[in-house]
Amino acid sequence: MIYDIKKIIKPILLLICLATVFTFQSCKKSRSDMGKTLYSKTKNKIFKDVTPEGFTPVFQKLLEDEKSKLTNPQIITRYYEGNGYDPVLVMDHIITGDLDAAYFQLAYEHGLNPKMFQADEIAGLITKINTKKSIKTLAEAYHDLAELELLTANALINYSNAMQYGVINPQKIYNRYFIETQRPDTATIANIFHIAKYKTYLDSIQPKNPQYITLQKALKDSVQAPGMSAEETKRIIIVNLERLRWKNKPDAKKYVLVNIPDYRLDVFKDGKSVLNMKVCVGQGRNMDNAKTLVRFDDTDRIDHPGPHETPMLNSLIHSVEVNPVWNIPKSIANKEIMVEAARDKFYLDNKGIDVYKNGKLVGDPEDIDWSVVEKDGTYEFKQKPGDENSLGKIKFLFNNKSSVYLHDTPAKLAFSKPMRAVSHGCVRVGDPKGLALDLFGPGSKYDMISKYMEEDRDSPTNISLSPKVPVYITYITCWGDETGTMQVRKDVYGLDIVLYANMQKMII
Repeated sequence: MIYDIKKIIKPILLLICLATVFTFQSCKKSRSDMGKTLYSKTKNKIFKDVTPEGFTPVFQKLLEDEKSKLTNPQIITRYYEGNGYDPVLVMDHIITGDLDAAYFQLAYEHGLNPKMFQADEIAGLITKINTKKSIKTLAEAYHDLAELELLTANALINYSNAMQYGVINPQKIYNRYFIETQRPDTATIANIFHIAKYKTYLDSIQPKNPQYITLQKALKDSVQAPGMSAEETKRIIIVNLERLRWKNKPDAKKYVLVNIPDYRLDVFKDGKSVLNMKVCVGQGRNMDNAKTLVRFDDTDRIDHPGPHETPMLNSLIHSVEVNPVWNIPKSIANKEIMVEAARDKFYLDNKGIDVYKNGKLVGDPEDIDWSVVEKDGTYEFKQKPGDENSLGKIKFLFNNKSSVYLHDTPAKLAFSKPMRAVSHGCVRVGDPKGLALDLFGPGSKYDMISKYMEEDRDSPTNISLSPKVPVYITYITCWGDETGTMQVRKDVYGLDIVLYANMQKMII
């Protein structure tokens, strides 16, 4: 039986080997006119003697020598090993005029440095190859063709990734970034070698978002934002162009968007804002704007979030809690609640705060000397529903690792202030009833929400939202509005600085 299997396998293996040899040879055969084609395009007689057999070892050696300089050496090497080291980019696209260095050279229009894509080197090699007497020896011809092929392959991958995904992975530089953001995978990167028309492809990947186009125009025209120097304006445009390249944008027909530095919430339907309101967000590390994009030090490239900064995230609003109970976080209990209780024995009662020890309600918390109590979590604090409750009359719930949510607040005065980074991390909304009406729509559920919000109830009521609505809490400091006007906001969390410091070697 074993002998019979071997008899079957041997011919199969032989056929596979022959097929492999044939494929490799056919690839070479298809370039048998390589020299003739190059000569007809360049009129340089040196190219008449160029053959695939002469080119291959030169390209193999260059590929091995230059691996450390390539962004994706394994993908590039695997591709050329698989195609017999055929210079498809040069032969099928560059000398035909389908591909040149123009897009790489214009990277500055996106705030990026053309050096990232070896634009000058590629342009110089194309010019040299197309100039009749520039290349004088066969060895020089092989080297320049190989170098042009390799530089172009690397640049195409880098440029394609930059335009579609950005040059920075936000998840690697920000500590409180929890927005689902696509990054290029191996299959996506390798696909760059299978494009039929590169000009059509490169045109298609240019970002077309109106906000992006507005910022590009402002960068080109050297627009200067009020209160900012020309250099600071340029830098804020560049970092926000990068943000707009990240693949983290909502694609739902309806979603809630909170922009932290704009202190604003919008409900979008079919791409248009149908409801907007002021919000208050978490306190930031740069609320006094002491550090700017032109006034920071190298340590600021590392993200050090303040304890109360609102995280960037996306989730689904699944329900609301009307007349909520506030389970006071330990950090707030230690730093604020117990301090106030030590100053005023009736503080807890006046604020409707219950105290628990080992899960049991403490009957007379005013008898406790809070000035000497260890802040070790022995006591837990919960604020009952009511007018004093810090969450107001309603909170909007969505799953997230940071335990944040949107909520009402009794502290309405903060909404009249221009700087509204005042919370402990959650987002206070200026018009909670309006948001509830938009999410739930007219009907019995909203009627119940409205009724219960007006009543004094001593227990919370949970009401589910169906369908769930996506919520995005993001951070954008510069964008083009619906009129094409550039809007700029202060970098209250210093996140522009973190991004710019990590992009410095890649930008103009």
